[in-house]
Amino acid sequence: MIVLIYLLNKIYNYLTSSHTVDSSSRMEEMLRENSVLCIGNPLLDISATVPDEFLDKWNLKPNDAILATDKHMALYKEFEANYPVEYIAGGASQNTARVAQWILKKPNTCAYFGSVGIDDYSKILKEKAVADGVNVQYQYHETEPTGSCAVLITKNGTNRSLCANLAAANHFTVDHIQKPDCKKIIQQAEIYYVSGFFLTVSIESILEVAQVAHKRNKLFLMNLSAPFLVQLYKSQMMQAMPYVDILFGNEYEALTFSKEHNFNTEDVSEIALKLMALPKQNSEKGRIVVITQGKESVILALISNGKVKEFAVEVLPTEKVIDTNGAGFIAQLVKGVDLEKCIKCGIWAASRVIERSGCTFDGTQSYNSGD
Repeated sequence: MIVLIYLLNKIYNYLTSSHTVDSSSRMEEMLRENSVLCIGNPLLDISATVPDEFLDKWNLKPNDAILATDKHMALYKEFEANYPVEYIAGGASQNTARVAQWILKKPNTCAYFGSVGIDDYSKILKEKAVADGVNVQYQYHETEPTGSCAVLITKNGTNRSLCANLAAANHFTVDHIQKPDCKKIIQQAEIYYVSGFFLTVSIESILEVAQVAHKRNKLFLMNLSAPFLVQLYKSQMMQAMPYVDILFGNEYEALTFSKEHNFNTEDVSEIALKLMALPKQNSEKGRIVVITQGKESVILALISNGKVKEFAVEVLPTEKVIDTNGAGFIAQLVKGVDLEKCIKCGIWAASRVIERSGCTFDGTQSYNSGD
């Protein structure tokens, strides 16, 4: 995920290559308030390093993500009671909005929708997001608590296992996005980003926003997010897929998708091309597919030539990797700078976020795209 911050500029330039608006004008236009809208599941991350035995006890895998069931409720109590946990504002899409906003600096460039409870956890989440400059428009659930996510860190900080209890986040409803304030934001956005995790919550909301993006000829982005979503929420995913202009995933999600949809290949480059070729509402604006492979190269599939491009990933020393969460790639999509500068920014942003626990960052960012 961390390397996508610099790839999206190339994607944006490709998708808008037919326009005559110069890049400086485009940048100014796209950095209006609510230019980026992220929708997902706001969660309070509860993070700590645990031994491998703790994962084994709860039948969890490193670098995996699951939704908590009733049997996992005791995990949270044991986790918080026995390990020095840290509480961090989380949720994949919310983190994307926060980090993008941090890089872009201009307040309220990014907006965010999600459902929370009326409790201290939601106050923490909103305070963090608003402090980062995000225009937060939560839907408040009167009885369900704010969702949380156990972030179980192993292998000297290089692996994370996520166990998410969606709680209130699971109760987002389409009527929230139909409220006047939210409808205004949706009509202002240039880029729409939805995490695959939100497929479990409200496909109706995803489709309504996707259709607006399609009618307005704006960019709709989605992340596969986890292998289990590809398997268990196949119907919802394929309802949204025709609207997806830019699709993200990692090699595990891509391999699972290939198996579930009978692609008959385990070659990630071939899978990327097949994902790119799936039916699309606006076929004139070809789909872009970006597949990450950990420390291996990132695969970028473009419809222009039916081939893939690969981008090398800078590998940080193990002792410097405290967390592998690097949401925030949207920032480069809206800025419209050239690829080399995007790569520099991606490396810079990754080095600031990946070395910290959770999606956290200090102070005002000082990245200079001219470096």
